[in-house]
Amino acid sequence: MTIYADTSFFFSLYGSDAHSSEARRLIGSGPSIWFTPLHYAEWLHAIGQHVFRRAISPAEALKLQADLDNDRTAGLWVETSLPEMALDTCADLARRYGARLGIRTLDSLHVASALELKAKQFWTFDDRQAKLAQTEGMQLN
Repeated sequence: MTIYADTSFFFSLYGSDAHSSEARRLIGSGPSIWFTPLHYAEWLHAIGQHVFRRAISPAEALKLQADLDNDRTAGLWVETSLPEMALDTCADLARRYGARLGIRTLDSLHVASALELKAKQFWTFDDRQAKLAQTEGMQLN
């Protein structure tokens, strides 16, 4: 079974935050996890935001980036393109749940990607994404 993890999960896995120990525990089971261009783009933004807020140094950012790049090169993640219907599914999720759950575009785009990739599990530390994924029938971390 392949799992979809959002970018918050990847940041907790590679970085150090309140969820890092949980991310490392989950990854210890050796699951197959999808990695799309959306993950990479959002990852780079997250790293930049952490440097901007001075939560990490530029040198730490380079190390995090190198660690992720090395794992991608080693084939640790299941690399795939963004599913063709992800944006349509994202819009549908916004129409159905936007007002009720307060989801943002990236929240629904991650869940839409997971749905289109037929992921059964969704790993996130973001409450809105978790609620949306669970509403759509996915198991959470």
